[in-house]
Amino acid sequence: MPPPLFLEALIDWGVVRDNFFSEIVLRGLWVTIELSVLGMLAGVALGTLFALMRLSKVFVFRWASLYYIWFFRGTPLLVQIVFWYFALPQLWPGWAPWTGRFTPFQAGLVALAINEGAYMTEIMRAGIQSVDPGQIEAAKSLGMTYPKTMRRIVLPQAMRVVIPPTGNEFIDMLKTSSLVNIISVGELFFVAKQQYSSSLKYLEWLAIISIWYLVLTTVASLLQAWLERRYGQGFGVQNAPATGAFGRLFSRK
Repeated sequence: MPPPLFLEALIDWGVVRDNFFSEIVLRGLWVTIELSVLGMLAGVALGTLFALMRLSKVFVFRWASLYYIWFFRGTPLLVQIVFWYFALPQLWPGWAPWTGRFTPFQAGLVALAINEGAYMTEIMRAGIQSVDPGQIEAAKSLGMTYPKTMRRIVLPQAMRVVIPPTGNEFIDMLKTSSLVNIISVGELFFVAKQQYSSSLKYLEWLAIISIWYLVLTTVASLLQAWLERRYGQGFGVQNAPATGAFGRLFSRK
């Protein structure tokens, strides 16, 4: 279907077509994917760690987890990105960006991961607490250690509750990763900003990256729906988690 006439008049679709698969766009696309995937994996790991600390009986662990959540959820991600790249060198001169030991990509990744970890902490905590405590007691009676109980009993069952919000967080990560353009990380939005600044083709370059973001979020939504369906098996339809926008594709009904 051709674009509406008003879009044809406003946007030069030839520019969009010629640059959609260009090397610079694909390079920016890969940086966006890399930032999002690595940031999310690190965020899940941090979230799991701090969720266990949040549920710990040790006061110091609980306090540290609460402080982590309070601080990194309470300050803007953009401020955190700027801090890791520009302010940290003043506190720790050996890690100054110009020494080559802390690149813009690394600073952006650290900021995304630590910020995401604060949100994942509460998601993982909710998932862990959704598991029947009687199963933990039964595992203890069988002589299973706490780490082994978490790894084999609790976390696999918690996935049913954790996956839907985690999928939403990853979709959000794909988009908020564009904030690292402020420290000149060459992701999708930074590429578009460079190109439309020199060519003044604002609509064309914004259309290119918007389509790519839609592609990325659509693929992530399909993966989320598949994972929800897979981990929801065996719990019954009434207890299965609500699926996302594409959940019906993997539903039995």
